[in-house]
Amino acid sequence: MQNLAPIALFVYNRPDHMRRTIAYLQKNVLAAESKLFIFSDGPKTEADKEKVDEVRVLANEVTGFKSVKVITRKENMGLANSIIIGVSQLVVEFGKVIVFEDDLISSPYTLQYFNEALDKYLADDTVMHIGAYMYPLEDRSLPETFFYRIATSWGWATWARAWKNFEPDIDVLMSRFDVEKRYNFSVEYTMNFWRQMVEFKTKKNNSWAIRWYASMFLNGGLSLNPAHSLVHNIGHDGTGVHSNIEHMYGVDVAEKPIKYFPTEIKENQQAHIAIRNFLKKRKGTLLQRGMRLLKQWRIKGAAKKA
Repeated sequence: MQNLAPIALFVYNRPDHMRRTIAYLQKNVLAAESKLFIFSDGPKTEADKEKVDEVRVLANEVTGFKSVKVITRKENMGLANSIIIGVSQLVVEFGKVIVFEDDLISSPYTLQYFNEALDKYLADDTVMHIGAYMYPLEDRSLPETFFYRIATSWGWATWARAWKNFEPDIDVLMSRFDVEKRYNFSVEYTMNFWRQMVEFKTKKNNSWAIRWYASMFLNGGLSLNPAHSLVHNIGHDGTGVHSNIEHMYGVDVAEKPIKYFPTEIKENQQAHIAIRNFLKKRKGTLLQRGMRLLKQWRIKGAAKKA
């Protein structure tokens, strides 16, 4: 396969997670032919400096790719700005990009899936995003891949022609939503996507992902997704700046290559029902939610004392 997409890996202060992410990426069948760009954000506090330095030592020792370039930031940009600037830089140079963060275990065939999809849908403007993660859905009869509205952020890829539609201004984005769009954007209010928009506006989060999904949604864009996830997020252990201790999104990673790519560029209604049902039920009963929150508080409390 020629003209492979560059891989952008965004790292901060989790060397152990990064080691695992790199180890699994190295096992990908196209790793040796791929260019890897590691974007290392600067420390936010003096306490973070030691781990950031450890991550940078590790980054400079990475092998197993066609080339490895480490981009270090002196100042702390934050994940959102780091990703926006890094992705923008690479799509200008290469026309496309594959994006990983430092807490993702990948299938040996994840890079192959990304590159094949990027080639196949290059000229289809409606396809704006290639996602590698998929929720643990109950419906086992879904096609191997399908189109859907949500832009998942745990391992993804896009093109320059799609990324040019990214709108970072939350006020511009929110002004374009009416009641019906909010309903559909939030998958019939089974997911808190609109609340994430409101929380970004009130500075309660700093999410690049919700603005990218909103940009895509408002432009009528679709995302290609695998029915069986090609990545698993190992960052929901309380170590991430933007993650909680969660298990509901855990998956077993697919261990075989993707063979089917849809020819009709249209949202899959069977997938919509399966995803909506998962999102609706994902938190369990009120008792289960309460027990989970109590467990999270206990784990975080123990971590602070350690």
